[in-house]
Amino acid sequence: MASGGVSNTDRRRHPGDRLFSFAVVTDTHLNEAEDACNSPFTVNALANRRLRHVVNDLNRRDLAFVVNVGDLLHPVPAVPELYDRAAARYLEQSAALRHKQYLTPGNHDVGDKPNDRAPTASVCDAYLACWEKHFGPHYRVFDHGDCHFVIVNAQLLNSGLKAEAEQRAWLEADLAANRDRRLFLFTHYPPFVADGDEPEHYDNIGEPGRSWLTGLVREHGVEALFAGHVHNFWFNRIGATDCYLLPSTAFVRQDYSEMHRAPPGPDDEAGRNDRPKLGYFVIHIHEGGHVCEPVRTNGETAEALVSPEAMPAPLAPPHPKLIRHNAFGFDMRQNWMETAEVPPSGGLDEFDRKRARNDYPLLGLWEMGVRHLRIPLSDLATPDRRDRLRALAEHGFAYTLFTFGLPNRRARALIAECADLLAGWEAGFDIAAAERSLPDIAAAAAGACVPLYLSRLRSHDELRAEAGRYFHVVNHGFDISDRERIEALQAQPELAGTLAGLVFRLPAEAPVCETLLGIDGLVGGFGLQASVQLRTAGFDPSQAERDDFKIAGRMAEALFAANTLGNLRVFADTLVDHDRGYFVRHGAYDRLCNPRLAAHVVRHLNAVLAHYPDCFGRPGAAQTTSRGGRRLKSAGRRGSIELVVPEAITEVSSTPAFTTAEETADPIFIDLASGLSQGGVLTGLVAVVRT
Repeated sequence: MASGGVSNTDRRRHPGDRLFSFAVVTDTHLNEAEDACNSPFTVNALANRRLRHVVNDLNRRDLAFVVNVGDLLHPVPAVPELYDRAAARYLEQSAALRHKQYLTPGNHDVGDKPNDRAPTASVCDAYLACWEKHFGPHYRVFDHGDCHFVIVNAQLLNSGLKAEAEQRAWLEADLAANRDRRLFLFTHYPPFVADGDEPEHYDNIGEPGRSWLTGLVREHGVEALFAGHVHNFWFNRIGATDCYLLPSTAFVRQDYSEMHRAPPGPDDEAGRNDRPKLGYFVIHIHEGGHVCEPVRTNGETAEALVSPEAMPAPLAPPHPKLIRHNAFGFDMRQNWMETAEVPPSGGLDEFDRKRARNDYPLLGLWEMGVRHLRIPLSDLATPDRRDRLRALAEHGFAYTLFTFGLPNRRARALIAECADLLAGWEAGFDIAAAERSLPDIAAAAAGACVPLYLSRLRSHDELRAEAGRYFHVVNHGFDISDRERIEALQAQPELAGTLAGLVFRLPAEAPVCETLLGIDGLVGGFGLQASVQLRTAGFDPSQAERDDFKIAGRMAEALFAANTLGNLRVFADTLVDHDRGYFVRHGAYDRLCNPRLAAHVVRHLNAVLAHYPDCFGRPGAAQTTSRGGRRLKSAGRRGSIELVVPEAITEVSSTPAFTTAEETADPIFIDLASGLSQGGVLTGLVAVVRT
């Protein structure tokens, strides 16, 4: 239990007001000179300039402090003349940081963990002395408010050094003495990458040190653990403790590119210079928990220190845990909990594969401020997946399940077991078999206490009539013309008191706002809710949709309109690209899970709506269509927000002409691709705010 008898689980579910924020950076890998590097990879020579950009970016933020979780330097202490020069460079750049900084040693800083399977220079007393000469203690604690922060030297674990025993006794005593406070732990090596019982490899802590450390974390209810070393993002749990493995500011560990079902980009150095994956985290501490804000630095560099005013700051959306109302989510068609096996390549591990789950879809959802997810039954299939869904539900995610027909007995038991996780259950059915299947589906939903949404399978005759030719594809969902079918469903006694809503499809050819307004009015008249599938692909399964501007515009319009309505929720039909199979189309992220235009637009539009809540309200958005684009507008108690969606990125429209007398304030123009304010000329997707 934490202070005041509040459990960590309660803290996560009830975050309350923000108390303060801090940043965590890692694996800065500073070189001994601006352009010198003892690495064969070209990208490593950029580390100093990339850290300078990070310092500039940190300086514009309101932070209590900054923690670096290791590998400050690239030269190792086994080469002391280079190490000393790199340490001097790090201290020079850190002197420009306006926030208090706390440092965690990494394997490049004090030597690797003991490793008899690789020719590494292991931690020793001489290397610890090198760190202490430049940076001070290699393990320590500090406090801020009611929180207690603990930095450990993970390289010592299993080393047998005298310092290991000293740190062990110190940490056990410190955690015991502070068990009634909120505890946060920082370490360079993560305890594990994919799961707690994985074999030891280059990137985790071996036994018995791992079990000792994770045992202390469980025993004392540590709220969060932050680790580096892996140069990629993962989110894990140790009991009730959130574990964040952070990206590097300098380069990506390219062996983990195996997580992605796509080759690295042509200039990415086999994945090492995958720029969108570089960055750091800002941690916001609330009264009842914390949330993490990912910051992508995209490999930006800086030649000199700049003033905070010279670093324009885009608005950040709220974390899913902090969202009060949002009616836009994503259909999780691809396996967003998929684990890959990284082959031994002779670089860091050579004697076995290592497991790594692709958590970049999760990172994308967090950074966009999206909480509603549509998931298949397979996401409930194993205990590990169910545990992960529960952990992520504590971070704000809400799940809508989709199935077809009456699931088998085992599946129905799973649905009942996970009922507390499910915001709804979409059940597809065949109209021809409705009399036979719907009573059983309704009974199963009622027994599980899950809100039921029905989706009718469209027949081949309907599909042929709509497409003008026959396609052997699956299509389901109601549309506005189905009033009589809906009335018939409402009349069935088996559905009385059980039917919560209906699934509607919003085809790629249909106007977004007008269709959503029609659906909202239709289901509202029946006292129902709607789950709307926003399609980005057309009727023809052989035709690809790769127009990122069009896709981003439809998602923006759906997000804006849905949040002004009270009877529906929209799911965009893919988070990550479908680049093979049927209905090839771009998503919000590409196959490397790097953001496309749609991801930026969703993120920044969510940020605008959250930042100006008094300018946005219900009922439904008023829309206008003019030559060159579409405009949606919603007014709140103290202003209005207008979404401008040009027909194409090349369209340039003048400052909007407002006609009502009360709109006299100067508008704020926010470019939704960058999140930055701009002048009054609209050249892309833009939000116009009047306060």
